[in-house]
Amino acid sequence: MNLILKLIAGIVAGILIGQFAPDVVIQFVFTVQNIIGQLIKFTIPLIILFYIASGIASLPQGSGSLLGKTVGLAYGSTIIAGTLAYLVASAVLPGLTEGSAVQATTEAAKLSGFIDIQIPPLFDVMTALALAFIFGIGISAINATNLRTVLNESRDVIELLLSKVIIPALPIYIAGVFAEMTHAGTVFDTLKTFGVVLVLALVMHWLWITVLYVSTGLALGKSPIKLLKNMLPAYFTALGTMSSAATIPVSLKATKANDVKDGVANFTVPLCASIHLSGSTITIVTCATAVMLLTPELALPSFGTMIGFILVLGVTMIAAPGAPGGAVMAALGLLASMLGFTDAALALMIALYLAQDSFGTACNVTGDGAIALWVDKFADEEFTTHDS
Repeated sequence: MNLILKLIAGIVAGILIGQFAPDVVIQFVFTVQNIIGQLIKFTIPLIILFYIASGIASLPQGSGSLLGKTVGLAYGSTIIAGTLAYLVASAVLPGLTEGSAVQATTEAAKLSGFIDIQIPPLFDVMTALALAFIFGIGISAINATNLRTVLNESRDVIELLLSKVIIPALPIYIAGVFAEMTHAGTVFDTLKTFGVVLVLALVMHWLWITVLYVSTGLALGKSPIKLLKNMLPAYFTALGTMSSAATIPVSLKATKANDVKDGVANFTVPLCASIHLSGSTITIVTCATAVMLLTPELALPSFGTMIGFILVLGVTMIAAPGAPGGAVMAALGLLASMLGFTDAALALMIALYLAQDSFGTACNVTGDGAIALWVDKFADEEFTTHDS
């Protein structure tokens, strides 16, 4: 709760700074925001590599099918969520947006930080995933004790970085994001213009979360209300951070509170933070539908075309960075190539998505807990003991 209050304070402070502070203060905030943002981007591939590889390496030999089942569950959840979003958005939004005219955000005189520091990641997200799978499965297969120890200790180093540096700095980073939006004059117009889309996306996020936990609870003989209650700390943390990766420590604790074994949680939660983006997919599909309805040059495609887009989007989401705006950035190429989005429509899409990014991320993270419960069930069927 202390972190949540700090994050809320960061949002409010960012709006106030962007609205009333002198340029020198705004530039200082932008400088700090840039440094924190670069550190997050640098750390994300390391989180994916060490957390996932460590979790896979801790699995006994012959458990490769567990990895396949996890990926299948995550992908299936993402595809079903995206399809649901399109069916609801295409049915509801035409009536709600009829006669509306959404204008592209005017380009404001932008300030920049005093310095522009770049901290390139050692490798990208897909490379990190590939390395995690190769080393994790390989270490488990040959029982490489020394390499497993290196992975576990490397994971602990990254967790220390997250808990002691990145997470405490997130309120400042969020303040910079909202200060930038406010100074550019887009924060209030964006939230007001797309308010109806935000509400619709929120409803679908919670509808999907409810479907996941009711079906999981009933199937596994657990209380859906209790399961969801234990995941609320992760939901609200993700709501503030807009980062699945930065929320991993909280997600792990919440998932383990639902009696998921430590080893399964350590394997599933970081993996799903990279590949299970059902909430972000709901947001992207809803926002894309709204942009197509509100842009004269675009028209809603056929159901078959949209399903094809969602199927490819589900794969593309695997490469989406678990940082603010990462999902929409990964999806821009598909929006242009498959749905015909122009540059203006893409800019509109980014503005709309960013206004809702935190809610989609919170849905992603909460859904990860449901995936972990199923993986834990499969783990019980495959082996009886599990090292954390």
